[in-house]
Amino acid sequence: MNNSGKLSIIIPCYNDYLYIEEAVNSALNQTYKNKEIIVVDDGSNIDTKMVLRRLEPKISKLITQENQGQSIARNNGIKQSNGEYILNLDADDYFEPTFCEKAIMAIERDFNIKIVTCKTRRFHIKGEIDIFTSTGGNINNFLFKNSAMGSSMFKRKDWERCGGYEEILPILGLEDWEFYLNILKTGGVAHVLPEVLFNYQVRENSTTAQIKKLKLDKFKFIILKHSELYKENFEELVTNFIERLKIEEREKIKNTKRIDFKLGEALLRPFRFIKSLIK
Repeated sequence: MNNSGKLSIIIPCYNDYLYIEEAVNSALNQTYKNKEIIVVDDGSNIDTKMVLRRLEPKISKLITQENQGQSIARNNGIKQSNGEYILNLDADDYFEPTFCEKAIMAIERDFNIKIVTCKTRRFHIKGEIDIFTSTGGNINNFLFKNSAMGSSMFKRKDWERCGGYEEILPILGLEDWEFYLNILKTGGVAHVLPEVLFNYQVRENSTTAQIKKLKLDKFKFIILKHSELYKENFEELVTNFIERLKIEEREKIKNTKRIDFKLGEALLRPFRFIKSLIK
């Protein structure tokens, strides 16, 4: 392939000294040659700084900042990059060598493609979990969920047009989803390469795990920020909201049928009776 447009691979890093070298090596080993690799140290601990110091001669640029969160780290990395294409890579994940080449081929072949992702191998410390395939597609597939991996490729000009990643959302997470909504609401699609080219690590204390408790808050934030988009899709919004309520109701009914729930009810019944007598 004629490596024409320059690619910037941005790797935000926060206390990832156990994983950052594998992420950097996966960027270095990409078969797409016209690239730069920028690591953003987001206020990491001393162990991580020591690893980054050792890796610095291998990469294009190391940016050091106080801890400000992933979105700000990504934006700062992109601001100091020179690439026509951007790939964000979390420091505990890694790509297979041909991802960037195949992603750029897809973008250059079809002007309608704004985002490129791929099949993903999800794993944790004990080994492989599964092979996950993102939905991809147009804005309709992104209204109520993120349909591309957070580490996906896009064009720099789309990042500039959207004003970068939302820097308030790290409190809630899902800055990737909100960013993709921003890109696709003016048209275009997210393309899914039909190969397993990305390795995503599931960690118990990761941001992804923490934000599961804030689903309604994060969804509210996104709807209000993109209110015009959801007004245009009001019927789909109401349908999705009702389906969520139905699922929640089914879960409640399922829980009331569990043996431990029934046992708890039986144990509490005498105390509730005594309490009613005291009133």
